[in-house]
Amino acid sequence: MKIDLTETNSSKINSALVQARRDIGTPAIGMVLTLVIVTDEENAYDALKSAYDASHEHPSRIVVVIKRISRSPRSRRDARLDAEIRVGADAGTGETVVLRLHGELVDHAQSVVLPLLLPDAPVVVWWPEGAPADLSGDPLGTLGQRRIVDTYAAEDPIAALGARAAAYAPGDTDLSWTRITPWRSMLAAALDQQPVKVTSATVEGEEDNPSCELLAMWLADRLGVPVRRTASEGPGLTSVRLESKEGTIVLNRADGGLATLCMPGQPDRSVALKRRDTAELLAEELRRLDPDNTYESALKFGVTRLAGPEAAPAAGAPAPAATGSATGSAPEPEAEAAPAKPKASRKAATK
Repeated sequence: MKIDLTETNSSKINSALVQARRDIGTPAIGMVLTLVIVTDEENAYDALKSAYDASHEHPSRIVVVIKRISRSPRSRRDARLDAEIRVGADAGTGETVVLRLHGELVDHAQSVVLPLLLPDAPVVVWWPEGAPADLSGDPLGTLGQRRIVDTYAAEDPIAALGARAAAYAPGDTDLSWTRITPWRSMLAAALDQQPVKVTSATVEGEEDNPSCELLAMWLADRLGVPVRRTASEGPGLTSVRLESKEGTIVLNRADGGLATLCMPGQPDRSVALKRRDTAELLAEELRRLDPDNTYESALKFGVTRLAGPEAAPAAGAPAPAATGSATGSAPEPEAEAAPAKPKASRKAATK
């Protein structure tokens, strides 16, 4: 069922939602959270489709906030709210409210969204792209326990990582971080099976892919060893190498679907590491509503502290040794150890 409301307000939208549920015979609310999507007309369809797919695991009320650009001074002064309500089969397993804000109302979106939040239920705010620099300071961001962005959609993804680290607040997360969850699990399991002392690491992936930087920063932060970031043709993240005196652990994924894990003294094995779509990533993020301390630690490690290609350790050269698996705490750095050489611009190196 779809209901269109023109020049309306939050009270009328709530009344229409109640009436729509009665009309389809489901007066009770069985949703577990409110998902607020802040987007534009161009990306609204794809964002809604991903949210519908994720709602099969997390039934939720989806509130889509679309800020319409006014072209004339008069239309910028006039405040107007149009809404589209979807319930039943047209709204996945929950219900959807699409809000289109015009004029001065664009600057007061939180006052429209606040009455539409489910009572006593957590709130998650998602920016598919065009996220503000300070998520927790944004008027809509203050409504959510979790705030989701996708740095991959930024104009300069690597620079955006630095901005995210500077303005980080508990509850912030990034789908670029969620993309590497299978990689982190596989590498941690490999080190648990073969607890070698890693001396250095290399992360290979396509240019300007923030997931590759985040994985490299996670390894450097957790293992306390120099991590080199190299570029490949992709797709996405393609290879991770962990060097040790006992041999090299290699996790290689050349086709974006099936990866090969090579460990010293063991036969090579194939592991599934397919590239996941946005709906799967969103569903994973909605499973937890507490702050992600591991993401915070990796993000604040800093891209500039990663070793560039010219800083790779020479063959046989000693390097700091790790004292635990990739899931453990990072060892304290030695007082006399030299800091990692700041990473040069990868675009400049490519030229």
